[in-house]
Amino acid sequence: MNSRSIRQLHLINPPISSCICILFLLTNYLSSKSNQPFLSSKRSHQLPDLFKSSDLLSRSKFQLLKMARKKIREYDSKRLLKENLKRLAGIDLQICSAQVNASTDFTELTDKESWLSSTKLVVKPDMLFGKRGKSGLVALNLDVAQVADFVKARLGVEVEMGGCKAPITTFIVEPFVPHDQEYYLSIVSERLGSAISFSECGGIDIEENWEKVKTVFLPTEKPITLETCAPLIATLPLEVRAKIGNFIMGVFAVFQDLDFTFLEMNPFTLVNGEPFPLDMRGELDDTAAFKNFKKWGNIEFPLPFGRVLSSTESFIHTLDEKTSASLKFTVLNPKGRIWTMVAGGGASVIYADTVGDLGYASELGNYAEYSGAPNEEEVLQYARIVIDCATADPDGRKRALLIGGGIANFTDVAATFNGIIRALREKESKLKAARMHIYVRRGGPNYQTGLAKMRALGDELGVPLEVYGPEATMTGICKEAIECIMSKA
Repeated sequence: MNSRSIRQLHLINPPISSCICILFLLTNYLSSKSNQPFLSSKRSHQLPDLFKSSDLLSRSKFQLLKMARKKIREYDSKRLLKENLKRLAGIDLQICSAQVNASTDFTELTDKESWLSSTKLVVKPDMLFGKRGKSGLVALNLDVAQVADFVKARLGVEVEMGGCKAPITTFIVEPFVPHDQEYYLSIVSERLGSAISFSECGGIDIEENWEKVKTVFLPTEKPITLETCAPLIATLPLEVRAKIGNFIMGVFAVFQDLDFTFLEMNPFTLVNGEPFPLDMRGELDDTAAFKNFKKWGNIEFPLPFGRVLSSTESFIHTLDEKTSASLKFTVLNPKGRIWTMVAGGGASVIYADTVGDLGYASELGNYAEYSGAPNEEEVLQYARIVIDCATADPDGRKRALLIGGGIANFTDVAATFNGIIRALREKESKLKAARMHIYVRRGGPNYQTGLAKMRALGDELGVPLEVYGPEATMTGICKEAIECIMSKA
């Protein structure tokens, strides 16, 4: 990443860009001392001692060099591959697919996608889970009327996959392709490069035949060549070896150009001698959206299978989509007694991780994060939802609400606190009924004014409200909140 990339990212997500800017300056400094790039492929595993000694950076959610992997639907995986494989590798994939959900009118869809009425079809759920064939959720060799019946019988029906239950809401429909040979291909982005795996024994039994999968590792910045692919395709018949080798190189070019982090075809086959993906999965690095939004097009990042937004979460999600700021809210345990309303993505993770590390993850009611300088009205609406959830169904036991975050770079702390203060005033009776104890910790521009307003609010409402500035640690007030709710008084 260079300084131009950081400026571009700042337009999309200022808080993240600030963190990356610090890392960028640090790596430049270390590079100047060692006369070689600190994060080059040869040195990227050598973190300085200050990083190694930090217990925060050892946590799974807080690794500087770990990208954000977001699953996408099979429909989008194939769309992106088809649209970009020809541009990058000159390979014209002859694949067609259509997405079907509750709003689909099959007459309109057939008019738009004429191939649906002229060929036999395959239909299956497109819901981010695997083993669809083994679970009896794939129908083959149907006409379009039979596909419509198949979808109608299963749309909205709850199924259980991998211990998670959820209704099926989205299907993918494709031409039925009779075939004999099934191949397996996957590419996974790792810390120092990419692992490319291939097998001549793809299909639903790939796990039982995993010993037949061959893998090569391609270091970052090293180009892929037929020589790189040679160990993967060495046992293929000579007449298809070059074709599949070129296909692997083309897929890898798409993988890199579009910032995929994971891509799997299981299986793909050959139709008239040309590669043809049958089943496909993909994940994208969503932090690369700022440079890929045109190439990705109208991409969707669905929730994991089994995760259904509650009405409160949906409200915040809608609010988040309408603002340039970031507003995130997830209910973890509606009966939890520790709730958070934290400014900044990094700080929000620290608060949540600390509660868990201290042994009280079961009491954590939510994950919440607001950042990017939301205006007072947005903060008000956000705070109302958090407080309503935190105070719901009082049971006589004490609860704690953690408000604040780290030390802001540019956000006016007093201004964002105005929305929270208004919400706390509105919810005074609920706070008292829930025996809520509030802990505030914040630093940054105008923080003294913001904290003074919070102290005055505590006196006004008669609700226990502890206020701290940057002299207090974030982890320390988490411990105080836990001690409060566990005390008998």
